[in-house]
Amino acid sequence: QLQLVESGGGLVQPGGSLRLSCTASGFAIDYYRIAWFRQAPGKEREGVSCIVSRDGSIFYADSVKGRFTISRDNAKDTVYLQLNSLKPEDTGVYFCAAEEQGGMPCEYIYRSGKYYVDLGDPDYWGQGTQVTVSS
Repeated sequence: QLQLVESGGGLVQPGGSLRLSCTASGFAIDYYRIAWFRQAPGKEREGVSCIVSRDGSIFYADSVKGRFTISRDNAKDTVYLQLNSLKPEDTGVYFCAAEEQGGMPCEYIYRSGKYYVDLGDPDYWGQGTQVTVSS
């Protein structure tokens, strides 16, 4: 079965950290660009980070730059998202998505005065993992 599975979410206090994992099953991530998205209740989904398989290029949304770090382990078909200095506004369901455009840079979209990352047309989506930042 071809799928993405996220893990690592949880409840954390403001200023805390989490590490999310996105593991591919049934396919190798070598030929894909992988992005993390998040969605808070009542808000639009937004792309926070993306990594390109061909050259490891990394892209971040304005809202997480300097706080989140994306990385990958192709041998494990896993992409990680390290979340540091978490804020209450980081709360939401975090999804990973994969698109078979491993040689192409990730995309940016501009919305409400900020840049977010995006994929063109993802081939796979995970089911999401909840991140709650609250004291």
